[in-house]
Order: sequence, then structure tokens, then C-alpha cells
Amino acid sequence: MSRTGKQPLADRLDLAAGRRSDAFDASGTSGTSDAVGVTADGAAWLASAGPYPRSTLAFWRERPDAPVVLPCGAAFDVVSAPAIFGRRMLDRLWEEGPGTGPVAVHRGRMLLFAAPGTAQRLPSLLEWEEWGSRARQDGSGRAGGVPPLLCHGNGDAVTVPAPVGGPGLMRSASRWLVAPDARHPWLPGPEILLWAAVRAARAAVRISIFPPADQDANVYDVSRRR
Repeated sequence: MSRTGKQPLADRLDLAAGRRSDAFDASGTSGTSDAVGVTADGAAWLASAGPYPRSTLAFWRERPDAPVVLPCGAAFDVVSAPAIFGRRMLDRLWEEGPGTGPVAVHRGRMLLFAAPGTAQRLPSLLEWEEWGSRARQDGSGRAGGVPPLLCHGNGDAVTVPAPVGGPGLMRSASRWLVAPDARHPWLPGPEILLWAAVRAARAAVRISIFPPADQDANVYDVSRRR
């Protein structure tokens, strides 16, 4: 997961806005870490999704622990999955695939940040492969199919977790699992998310005698992200 220094967020967001911060080295990070891991570059990327990025960064300088609502369709789309199924998708992406872009949890759902255009294309791909909502309704879909995925693109907005958190916030309603750490992060497209959803659906029908693992135990190595 992304890591970032414990310096005041105002200093980190000043760096994101293009101002010099001596507390950061050339890579934009420091040697220590906090619980959330949104870097200054990651905050700048998130803010770029809205029409007034400087205002968003200024708000976070004042309220670093506050989530914000940002529009989809320009910097990113978001695919929202039920929490358990979303966790299965993440496991497939990190264990067998290319990894993910930023990922958050909000009100019991997993938010996978995806390449712009994914929200429009992914439902069509699911229908084509007979894993979508139409197949569920008429009974023609595959057993143990993909549950409803909410695809947010142009004209939609999502709640983005705060850039700063702590141990007491790790189970809060809105938090990062894979925090943004770059000005131009790699984001999966519709084909990759289709691949992950299909494999997660197939895994869901397998019966296991073992209890589920601790859902907060997984750590995703962002160095594997393409």
C-alpha cells in the first residue's frame, strides 16, 4: 500500500499544488508512514477530478480527515461492488492479475477506481459474457453470477475518503484500502475488471470447510501494479 510521511497535511498538499516542501525527498515521500498513505501527488490527482482542484486541496489543508464528493468521468470512473464480492475481486487482481489502482471502502461497498470509460463499457461486457443483470433477471445467467456492480462515470459522483486517517478510523464507513500515490496512477480498464469479476464469481461457488480469513489482513504490494 502507498506510504507517506507524518508531516502536516498542509505541507504535503502544498507540494501537491506545486510548491516546494523540504520535508520530502526527490521521490515525494519520506521515511516514515501513516495509516492511510495518500501522498501529496495522490491528493493532487484526486483533486484534479473536480472543476476546482485548488479549492479541494485548500479544503483538505483545513480538514485533512474529511471525505469529499468528487465527479467521475474525467480523472477516473468508479466501480462499486458489494464488500465481500469486491474483496474477492481484489484478491484475484493482486494474486493472479496486474494489481489495481486506488481502492476504497464506503458504507459497506468496495470502490475500485478505474480508467475513464469503464462505467459505460463494463456492463455491456458483463451482459455479453452472460454474467450481467439481464441474465440474472431472465434466469439465463451462470450459477453464482456476478452481483450488481454500480458503475459510476460521466454525470456521476462518489464520496472519496479523507486523505488522512489513523488506527481508530481503520473500520470507519469511508477509508482507503489502496491509497492513491501518484499524479497519474495506473487504472484498470473494463476488460481487466470483467476478468476479475468473472473469476471472483467462479470462486464464490466453491465450498470451503475453512473459515474466511480476516478481511483486514491483506496487504497489497503496489510495486506489482502495472
